[in-house]
Amino acid sequence: MKVIFLKDVKGQGKKGEIKDVSEGYAQNFLLPRGLVSIATGGNVKTLENQTAAEQKRKAQEKEDAIALGKKLEEMTITLKAKAGEGGRLFGAITSKQVAEAVIKAGYKIDKRKIEMSDSIRSLGVTEVAVKLHPEVKATIKVQVTEE
Repeated sequence: MKVIFLKDVKGQGKKGEIKDVSEGYAQNFLLPRGLVSIATGGNVKTLENQTAAEQKRKAQEKEDAIALGKKLEEMTITLKAKAGEGGRLFGAITSKQVAEAVIKAGYKIDKRKIEMSDSIRSLGVTEVAVKLHPEVKATIKVQVTEE
């Protein structure tokens, strides 16, 4: 019996796949639990439409991320902090502070997307990587000045 998987089923198939399974397994286990639907012409068409819409949405998200990345790379974020001798900061600039400054500049970004191996601890310009999409990364220039 040909079925369309509506959810992932361990050992059988992933969501959106069309596979042949035994009729008893489909009738007694998969269908009553809502894990599959029977692969009729209409259901297959619906699946194709959903897949196309999902691909279109993912492509749009990637385009938006690329556009945002270009805007972010052009700008420089300026943060003020207290510093001691030699340009060392009292404390540090964290990803949260960088994210808040980017949000104030008018761009929506999550602090978890900012990839900083360590906090900024000195005055000057530092480049910080931002992961906007699984395939898109941008670099923000963060300038730390003395308060």
